[in-house]
Order: sequence, then structure tokens, then C-alpha cells
Amino acid sequence: MDNSTRVQYLEAMGIDVWVSRTDQQVEDVQLKNNDEFELGEPANRQAESIEENWTELRREVVECQKCALCHTRTQTVFGEGHIDADWMLIGEAPGQNEDLEGKPFLGQSGFLLTEMLRAIGLQREQVFITNVLKCSPPNNKDPKVDELKSCHDFLQRQIALVKPKIILAVGRVSAQTLLGTKQPLSELRGEPHQINGIPLVVVYHPAYLLRSLLEKRKAWQDLQLAMKIYQEEKL
Repeated sequence: MDNSTRVQYLEAMGIDVWVSRTDQQVEDVQLKNNDEFELGEPANRQAESIEENWTELRREVVECQKCALCHTRTQTVFGEGHIDADWMLIGEAPGQNEDLEGKPFLGQSGFLLTEMLRAIGLQREQVFITNVLKCSPPNNKDPKVDELKSCHDFLQRQIALVKPKIILAVGRVSAQTLLGTKQPLSELRGEPHQINGIPLVVVYHPAYLLRSLLEKRKAWQDLQLAMKIYQEEKL
């Protein structure tokens, strides 16, 4: 997609200015932790241990049969992105396309999520994206309590391994699950939260934004809040 088409798409969202990542910002993300020490034998062993933990966790998710979704899924959707990311995005559950491809946030909602990230200077490859559920519920139904409980440990271990500086809870189910509340998303967004000592910001799900054009301005405000909190965390 050429730049002019992308600008037209973003203008349709009602956003006046979408800021690109500067070269320095890109460099900051790419050099995360690289200036702390030069890799030696202890660091290599630590990296190997982390990789082993990721491999084991991925295997457990692929083989999981803790709930009835294992009988209806095509495959699990573990998540993707940078395993040492500052930003972690947690959605609700895979949809039909994600179930077929094994990747989170595809289609039009995935495209919009990518553009939302670009608006604050991030590429998808620089964040880690997953869902509270690793399997797609039939007919895109809301996750059941037992399904959420079955995936709880997987998600907590992902958070512990990534060690993000900020989490975006994408959508109502994600926000309510992570924060342990039944409050509507409209009351949860616009305010800073925390989970396990990590700042968390609630944002609208891209699929909802595609249906509710008037809410896109609020989505931009939430992204600005997240960036503000993230910058403060870095100080």
C-alpha cells in the first residue's frame, strides 16, 4: 500500500496527525538492553534458558486440551512479535482467520491495529501480540469462564517472559479479564491501570472501531495516554 493511500485511510479515522517513528526512536527500540553489557558466557546461558522457556510454553499451548475448544480449533494461536518487547498487546480471542493462519489480529482489524501502532511510532515486529484465549471460540462467541481459566497460566507466563514496560488490553474481554472486573470498557478506558506492577491501558478493539467510526478519536486519545505512560516509565 502506497503512502498516499495509507494517509487517506488514517484521515478517515478522524485523526489530524499520525506521527511516524523517528530514526532515533527506532534505534532506541533496537538497542534495548544492548548497551547494558556485552554478551558473555553467563548472558548466553540466560538467553538459552529464556529460549527454552518459550519453546516449552509454545509446545504446551499447541498440545493443550484443558477445555472444549481443543475439539473445534484448527490450531492454537500462541502470539507473535518481539519476545523482549517494551509493548505487549493482549486481545480477546482468535477469530476464524486467525484460527486458520495461527497468527493474531489478521484481516481488516489486524490492518487497523498495525496502523494504530504506526501512529505512535511502532512496527508490529517491535511489540508482542497475543490474546487471553489461545483458541478460537466457535462463531466468535465471547469466551466462557472455564476457557479463560484454562488459558490464564499461559498468558501469565507470556507476560513474565516478555517483561513489557506497558500492556495494551485490546477490547472489552481482554480488559475485564486482565483487570478482574465486570466494568464496561467505556469506564475502563482513559485511565491508567496496573497488572503485576506493569502499567496497563485499555483500548478499543480494532474490529469495534471499524463498526463505530465515532469512537476512533477516543482510540487515538488512549494511544496517546499509553505513550505518555510509557515515556514516564523510561525516565
